[in-house]
Amino acid sequence: MDSEDEVIAAAAASCVLSSALILKMKNKSRRKRRWWALSLNKSRGSYSGTNMLQDLTNEPSGKFENFCRMSAVDFEHILNKIGPYITKKDTVMRKSIPPNERLAVTLRFLASGDSFVSLSYLFKMSNQVISDIVHEVCQAIIEVTKEEIQMPQTTEEWKKLSEEYYTTWNFPNCLGAIDGKHVVLVSPTNSGSEFINYKGTFSIVLMALVDANYCFTYADVGCQGRISDGGVFRNTTLFKKMEANELNFPLPEPICANQSSLPYVIVADDAFSLSEHLMKPYPGIHEKGSKERHFNYRLSRARRVVENAFGILALVFRVFRKPMLLQPDKASNIVMTCILLHNFLRKSKTSKSHYAPPGTFDRENNGQVFPGAWRQEDGNMSSLLPLRNIPRRSSRLPKEIRDSFAEYFATTGKLPWQDAYC
Repeated sequence: MDSEDEVIAAAAASCVLSSALILKMKNKSRRKRRWWALSLNKSRGSYSGTNMLQDLTNEPSGKFENFCRMSAVDFEHILNKIGPYITKKDTVMRKSIPPNERLAVTLRFLASGDSFVSLSYLFKMSNQVISDIVHEVCQAIIEVTKEEIQMPQTTEEWKKLSEEYYTTWNFPNCLGAIDGKHVVLVSPTNSGSEFINYKGTFSIVLMALVDANYCFTYADVGCQGRISDGGVFRNTTLFKKMEANELNFPLPEPICANQSSLPYVIVADDAFSLSEHLMKPYPGIHEKGSKERHFNYRLSRARRVVENAFGILALVFRVFRKPMLLQPDKASNIVMTCILLHNFLRKSKTSKSHYAPPGTFDRENNGQVFPGAWRQEDGNMSSLLPLRNIPRRSSRLPKEIRDSFAEYFATTGKLPWQDAYC
């Protein structure tokens, strides 16, 4: 075979191989898509968050209340209030998300503490859209429910709080219990050491005053975690007004016959400084039956309301169960929103029994304390750190006031079961 024949044979072989390869590629089966991606795309638009809310509402077993932490009636009430604040949006995508769905996204985030990524699968939205929705709705809730937290403005209002406190907790001339918590954050962007607290984590501080019915009467959120715990309280408007006598506290009154008048006070723990209007426990260990032990027992009993308020807050709004992956200003809005919703739900006729059913708070029978349900999960409250207890010097007058209260609790004002615990 000459060279020309070889070229012709090679060309023919090449054509045959090419034809076979093309035929094989045509017959090759196309790889199937993953079924879940196809299912997700098919379901978009056919089952939205609105459909989910309708299904939950029709369930008779309280699934709606568990999902949103409130009744459908209260959901509708808040929706009507915040509607004008959350419908004025510029982008087409945000306009397509109805207000009720946006409120549901926010309430579910507060209730579950799930990440925005997790919620994006549930509500079929991007995590960035969910992030924007949560922060905008929280700002709207703060705006329309800010009156849920109102510190008394007149002497008569303060006296009413004091009467409720005495009736419930047997502590005369008491205006409430105060405490603070470090709300732990994931390291904020470009924050340096501004938000590092005494535990070495990043946090903002929540300072709150609670009445006898476990409702917040004052809350200050957002102070940097690096500031000393004593400095946090000194930076609040409550402390400044207290020092300037601008709170209209009632004038001192005797708490029993044949005793000098005592000022109205707020009860606190060792993290605070003793002052004329702020009582804290006697430091150290004291002899059984001493007036110091009687005072510490009665003050601890009266302080239980603020412990329970923080406890139920973290139990219901599980966003407090882990460090918040948010910038401090947005985290502050989240915390304030939960506090306002706490007061709203505590006073609601349709949601109160579900928000705090019997057994939620500590209860007492002849001095024996039965722990509330929130204490069973107290170990999960790792993102709510207590304030640090630091010894502080006090002037003579506050010590004399504390001694007068202690004398009363150990004698005239003694409770029937008190000796067994003091």
